[in-house]
Amino acid sequence: MSKATEDIDFETDPEDLPERDDSTAELGAPSVVVHDLHVTYRVFGSKRQPVGGSRLKRLVAKGSAYAGAVTEVRAVRGVSFVAHHGESIGIIGTNGSGKSTLLRAVAGLHPPTQGSVYISGVPSLLGVNAALVKQLSGERNIIIGGLALGLSREEIEERFDDIVDFAGIGDAVQLPMSAYSSGMAARLRFAISTAAVPDVLMIDEALATGDAAFRKRSKARIEEIRHAAGTVFFVSHSLASVRAMCTRAIWLDQGVIRADGPVDEIADMYAQYVKELHSAGKDDRDAAQ
Repeated sequence: MSKATEDIDFETDPEDLPERDDSTAELGAPSVVVHDLHVTYRVFGSKRQPVGGSRLKRLVAKGSAYAGAVTEVRAVRGVSFVAHHGESIGIIGTNGSGKSTLLRAVAGLHPPTQGSVYISGVPSLLGVNAALVKQLSGERNIIIGGLALGLSREEIEERFDDIVDFAGIGDAVQLPMSAYSSGMAARLRFAISTAAVPDVLMIDEALATGDAAFRKRSKARIEEIRHAAGTVFFVSHSLASVRAMCTRAIWLDQGVIRADGPVDEIADMYAQYVKELHSAGKDDRDAAQ
């Protein structure tokens, strides 16, 4: 399999997902404007390891070769788009295409190297605004996460049972987070992050560990946010999830927008592209044999 297609996952059985609600509300004013966005990382010590000679000589040479070496990685390159209140947008692409970097730049966690990001309202990146503290119980994390979202103690108490039920953790809410499985933690993080209706909600692979029932609850919650004039960005390797959760898709390829449009249209284009990559990878292996 080609390196570009490693770990691409069209998981999530389609029958496990609810039908998409195509009777969408009329879109509102722009909520996010991204203009000519570039995000460049500087990676230190990235020079290629020397080969040949004894192991000692290679280690010594390696140390001197890596010292001070800096490589620039252009993770996002000239991305521009406009999102509106009431949209649910899937961000798709192969590993290393810049999906998560784009999301974090929109959330204000990565300063742009070049370009601008304008947001109407407060962005909420799932798992950041509702960060979980492993040493504390689920109950304490709900309180802390709710306060971080701007809820009052009274509002948190009113929504507490709903958050626990939504996450499906039951009496484990009294246990420290360190005792939770990754799936339990992901479900609680999503439940906390959506306890208040955010202006812009960004979800990065957070639903992959949920079962079918949780995905359906998540889908319903996303619809509530969207119909309340919120904007949802959803990064996932699962095209089935993107089709069910989103009305629009942006396909990133090596940091550049390759296509942007209705979700089914873009998802079909991307699926064909991945199929061709898989075929090319198989042909390369056959030729090498």
